[in-house]
Amino acid sequence: EVSELAERSRQNVAHGLAWSYYVGYLKIVLPRIRQSLAEFSRANPSRLLRRQTWKLHILVPLSCDISDDLEKADSNIQYLTDLTETTLTRAGTKNRVYKHSLYAIRGENDEGGGGEPLEPWHCALEFATPLQSLYAMSQDACAAFSREERLEQAKLFYRTLEEILRGSKECRGTYRLIAYQAAAEAQPHFLAREILWHLRQQCHEEYALDDATLDANLPTSLSTTELDLQMSQEELPLPLHSDCF
Repeated sequence: EVSELAERSRQNVAHGLAWSYYVGYLKIVLPRIRQSLAEFSRANPSRLLRRQTWKLHILVPLSCDISDDLEKADSNIQYLTDLTETTLTRAGTKNRVYKHSLYAIRGENDEGGGGEPLEPWHCALEFATPLQSLYAMSQDACAAFSREERLEQAKLFYRTLEEILRGSKECRGTYRLIAYQAAAEAQPHFLAREILWHLRQQCHEEYALDDATLDANLPTSLSTTELDLQMSQEELPLPLHSDCF
Protein backbone atom coordinates (compact mmCIF):
# COMPACT_ATOMS: atom_id res chain seq x y z
CA GLU A 1 0.00 0.00 0.00
CA VAL A 2 2.84 2.39 0.82
CA SER A 3 4.48 1.63 -2.51
CA GLU A 4 1.20 2.22 -4.34
CA LEU A 5 0.65 5.54 -2.58
CA ALA A 6 4.18 6.64 -3.44
CA GLU A 7 3.62 5.62 -7.05
CA ARG A 8 0.42 7.62 -7.27
CA SER A 9 2.00 10.72 -5.76
CA ARG A 10 5.19 10.16 -7.79
CA GLN A 11 7.33 10.64 -4.67
CA ASN A 12 9.56 7.81 -5.84
CA VAL A 13 10.60 9.86 -8.91
CA ALA A 14 12.50 12.58 -7.06
CA HIS A 15 13.72 10.12 -4.44
CA GLY A 16 15.14 7.82 -7.13
CA LEU A 17 16.72 10.69 -9.05
CA ALA A 18 18.48 11.95 -5.91
CA TRP A 19 19.90 8.53 -5.05
CA SER A 20 20.97 7.87 -8.64
CA TYR A 21 22.69 11.27 -8.80
CA TYR A 22 24.56 10.52 -5.59
CA VAL A 23 25.57 6.90 -6.25
CA GLY A 24 26.28 7.29 -9.96
CA TYR A 25 28.01 10.66 -9.90
CA LEU A 26 28.53 12.66 -6.70
CA LYS A 27 29.97 9.77 -4.68
CA ILE A 28 32.54 9.34 -7.45
CA VAL A 29 33.57 12.95 -8.09
CA LEU A 30 33.16 14.76 -4.76
CA PRO A 31 35.97 12.96 -2.88
CA ARG A 32 38.33 14.13 -5.66
CA ILE A 33 37.17 17.75 -6.02
CA ARG A 34 39.42 19.31 -3.37
CA GLN A 35 42.50 17.67 -4.87
CA SER A 36 41.59 19.07 -8.30
CA LEU A 37 41.07 22.54 -6.85
CA ALA A 38 44.35 22.31 -4.91
CA GLU A 39 46.21 21.41 -8.10
CA PHE A 40 44.68 24.37 -9.91
CA SER A 41 45.51 26.67 -6.99
CA ARG A 42 49.17 25.64 -7.04
CA ALA A 43 49.35 26.43 -10.75
CA ASN A 44 47.31 29.65 -10.36
CA PRO A 45 48.04 31.01 -6.85
CA SER A 46 46.13 34.26 -7.43
CA ARG A 47 42.81 32.60 -8.30
CA LEU A 48 41.53 30.26 -5.56
CA LEU A 49 42.47 32.30 -2.51
CA ARG A 50 39.64 31.17 -0.22
CA ARG A 51 40.01 27.54 0.82
CA GLN A 52 36.54 27.55 2.40
CA THR A 53 35.06 27.61 -1.13
CA TRP A 54 37.09 24.67 -2.42
CA LYS A 55 33.96 22.63 -3.07
CA LEU A 56 31.67 21.69 -5.92
CA HIS A 57 28.82 24.22 -5.93
CA ILE A 58 25.67 22.54 -7.20
CA LEU A 59 22.85 24.77 -8.46
CA VAL A 60 19.35 23.46 -7.73
CA PRO A 61 16.76 25.68 -9.47
CA LEU A 62 13.36 24.58 -8.20
CA SER A 63 11.83 25.59 -11.52
CA CYS A 64 13.98 22.82 -13.09
CA ASP A 65 14.74 25.33 -15.86
CA ILE A 66 18.43 24.68 -16.51
CA SER A 67 20.61 26.58 -18.94
CA ASP A 68 23.38 24.60 -20.61
CA ASP A 69 25.52 27.73 -20.78
CA LEU A 70 25.97 29.51 -17.45
CA GLU A 71 27.51 32.54 -19.14
CA LYS A 72 24.30 33.04 -21.11
CA ALA A 73 22.20 32.55 -17.99
CA ASP A 74 24.07 35.41 -16.27
CA SER A 75 26.77 37.60 -17.82
CA ASN A 76 28.38 38.08 -14.39
CA ILE A 77 29.32 34.39 -14.46
CA GLN A 78 32.41 33.82 -16.60
CA TYR A 79 33.88 30.46 -17.57
CA LEU A 80 37.60 30.17 -16.85
CA THR A 81 38.78 26.62 -17.46
CA ASP A 82 38.18 22.96 -16.68
CA LEU A 83 39.76 21.29 -13.67
CA THR A 84 41.85 18.13 -13.92
CA GLU A 85 39.83 15.27 -15.36
CA THR A 86 39.09 12.04 -13.51
CA THR A 87 39.11 8.99 -15.80
CA LEU A 88 37.50 5.72 -14.70
CA THR A 89 36.12 2.58 -16.30
CA ARG A 90 32.42 2.45 -15.44
CA ALA A 91 29.61 0.11 -16.52
CA GLY A 92 31.52 -1.18 -19.53
CA THR A 93 32.71 2.22 -20.72
CA LYS A 94 36.49 2.45 -20.90
CA ASN A 95 38.11 5.66 -19.73
CA ARG A 96 34.91 7.49 -18.82
CA VAL A 97 35.79 11.12 -18.16
CA TYR A 98 34.48 13.19 -15.24
CA LYS A 99 35.39 16.86 -15.09
CA HIS A 100 34.26 20.16 -13.61
CA SER A 101 34.38 23.73 -14.83
CA LEU A 102 35.77 26.67 -12.91
CA TYR A 103 33.96 30.02 -13.09
CA ALA A 104 34.59 33.60 -12.03
CA ILE A 105 31.62 35.29 -10.34
CA ARG A 106 31.40 39.07 -10.26
CA GLY A 107 29.09 41.30 -8.27
CA GLU A 108 26.98 43.99 -9.90
CA ASN A 109 28.97 46.85 -8.36
CA ASP A 110 32.36 45.24 -7.83
CA GLU A 111 34.47 48.34 -7.61
CA GLY A 112 36.97 49.20 -4.94
CA GLY A 113 37.45 52.57 -3.34
CA GLY A 114 39.81 53.64 -6.12
CA GLY A 115 37.34 52.80 -8.84
CA GLU A 116 39.21 49.65 -9.83
CA PRO A 117 37.16 46.45 -10.25
CA LEU A 118 37.47 44.05 -7.33
CA GLU A 119 38.78 40.57 -7.93
CA PRO A 120 35.97 38.13 -8.75
CA TRP A 121 35.24 35.04 -6.69
CA HIS A 122 36.19 31.73 -8.29
CA CYS A 123 34.45 28.40 -7.78
CA ALA A 124 33.66 25.04 -9.33
CA LEU A 125 30.05 25.30 -10.43
CA GLU A 126 27.40 23.24 -12.20
CA PHE A 127 23.68 22.49 -12.25
CA ALA A 128 22.13 19.38 -10.71
CA THR A 129 21.55 17.54 -13.99
CA PRO A 130 18.66 15.28 -12.79
CA LEU A 131 16.45 18.36 -12.73
CA GLN A 132 16.59 18.28 -16.53
CA SER A 133 14.75 14.96 -16.34
CA LEU A 134 12.01 16.50 -14.18
CA TYR A 135 11.74 19.38 -16.62
CA ALA A 136 11.46 17.00 -19.59
CA MET A 137 8.86 14.87 -17.78
CA SER A 138 6.68 17.92 -17.22
CA GLN A 139 6.56 18.37 -21.00
CA ASP A 140 5.91 14.73 -21.83
CA ALA A 141 2.29 13.61 -22.02
CA CYS A 142 3.20 10.13 -20.77
CA ALA A 143 4.59 11.49 -17.48
CA ALA A 144 1.76 14.00 -17.11
CA PHE A 145 3.57 16.24 -14.62
CA SER A 146 1.90 19.55 -13.94
CA ARG A 147 4.01 22.58 -13.08
CA GLU A 148 2.88 22.33 -9.45
CA GLU A 149 3.86 18.64 -9.29
CA ARG A 150 7.22 19.42 -10.81
CA LEU A 151 7.87 22.05 -8.14
CA GLU A 152 7.05 19.57 -5.38
CA GLN A 153 9.29 16.97 -7.02
CA ALA A 154 12.15 19.48 -7.21
CA LYS A 155 11.76 20.31 -3.51
CA LEU A 156 11.68 16.62 -2.62
CA PHE A 157 14.79 16.01 -4.78
CA TYR A 158 16.63 18.79 -2.94
CA ARG A 159 15.64 17.58 0.52
CA THR A 160 16.48 13.95 -0.30
CA LEU A 161 19.84 14.85 -1.83
CA GLU A 162 20.71 17.06 1.12
CA GLU A 163 19.90 14.25 3.55
CA ILE A 164 21.95 11.72 1.56
CA LEU A 165 24.99 13.98 1.34
CA ARG A 166 24.77 14.96 5.00
CA GLY A 167 25.14 11.29 5.92
CA SER A 168 27.99 10.62 3.47
CA LYS A 169 31.44 10.55 5.08
CA GLU A 170 33.15 10.46 1.68
CA CYS A 171 31.49 13.70 0.57
CA ARG A 172 31.76 15.69 3.80
CA GLY A 173 33.02 19.24 3.20
CA THR A 174 33.23 18.82 -0.57
CA TYR A 175 29.97 20.33 -1.79
CA ARG A 176 27.55 23.24 -1.44
CA LEU A 177 23.94 22.92 -2.56
CA ILE A 178 22.52 26.21 -3.85
CA ALA A 179 18.75 25.84 -4.07
CA TYR A 180 16.72 28.80 -5.26
CA GLN A 181 13.38 29.75 -6.71
CA ALA A 182 12.91 32.02 -9.66
CA ALA A 183 12.11 35.55 -8.56
CA ALA A 184 8.60 36.89 -9.06
CA GLU A 185 10.03 39.26 -11.63
CA ALA A 186 13.02 38.79 -13.87
CA GLN A 187 16.01 40.27 -12.05
CA PRO A 188 19.32 40.93 -13.77
CA HIS A 189 22.20 38.92 -12.31
CA PHE A 190 19.95 37.13 -9.82
CA LEU A 191 21.94 33.92 -10.23
CA ALA A 192 25.34 35.56 -9.72
CA ARG A 193 24.08 37.29 -6.57
CA GLU A 194 22.76 34.00 -5.19
CA ILE A 195 26.10 32.25 -5.83
CA LEU A 196 28.07 35.14 -4.33
CA TRP A 197 25.98 35.03 -1.17
CA HIS A 198 26.85 31.36 -0.70
CA LEU A 199 30.54 31.94 -1.40
CA ARG A 200 30.72 34.76 1.14
CA GLN A 201 28.67 32.80 3.64
CA GLN A 202 31.11 29.91 3.52
CA CYS A 203 33.93 32.23 4.54
CA HIS A 204 31.73 33.78 7.22
CA GLU A 205 30.84 30.36 8.64
CA GLU A 206 34.47 29.85 9.62
CA TYR A 207 33.95 32.46 12.34
CA ALA A 208 30.24 31.97 13.08
CA LEU A 209 30.79 29.97 16.28
CA ASP A 210 32.90 32.73 17.84
CA ASP A 211 30.89 35.63 16.55
CA ALA A 212 27.30 35.88 17.79
CA THR A 213 26.59 38.95 15.66
CA LEU A 214 26.19 38.52 11.92
CA ASP A 215 27.51 41.13 9.57
CA ALA A 216 24.64 43.55 8.96
CA ASN A 217 25.82 44.08 5.39
CA LEU A 218 25.71 40.38 4.53
CA PRO A 219 23.04 39.68 1.86
CA THR A 220 20.14 37.58 3.03
CA SER A 221 19.30 34.20 1.55
CA LEU A 222 17.22 31.17 2.44
CA SER A 223 18.74 28.57 4.71
CA THR A 224 17.67 24.94 4.34
CA THR A 225 15.00 25.27 7.01
CA GLU A 226 13.71 28.57 5.67
CA LEU A 227 13.66 27.18 2.16
CA ASP A 228 11.50 24.28 3.29
CA LEU A 229 9.11 26.44 5.32
CA GLN A 230 8.70 29.40 2.97
CA MET A 231 8.02 27.57 -0.29
CA SER A 232 4.43 26.64 -0.93
CA GLN A 233 2.07 25.82 -3.74
CA GLU A 234 1.42 29.51 -4.29
CA GLU A 235 5.11 30.33 -4.77
CA LEU A 236 5.47 28.94 -8.27
CA PRO A 237 8.46 29.42 -10.58
CA LEU A 238 8.37 31.86 -13.45
CA PRO A 239 6.67 30.60 -16.62
CA LEU A 240 8.99 28.34 -18.57
CA HIS A 241 10.10 29.11 -22.11
CA SER A 242 7.61 26.58 -23.42
CA ASP A 243 3.99 26.41 -24.42
CA CYS A 244 3.30 23.25 -22.42
CA PHE A 245 2.83 24.66 -18.92
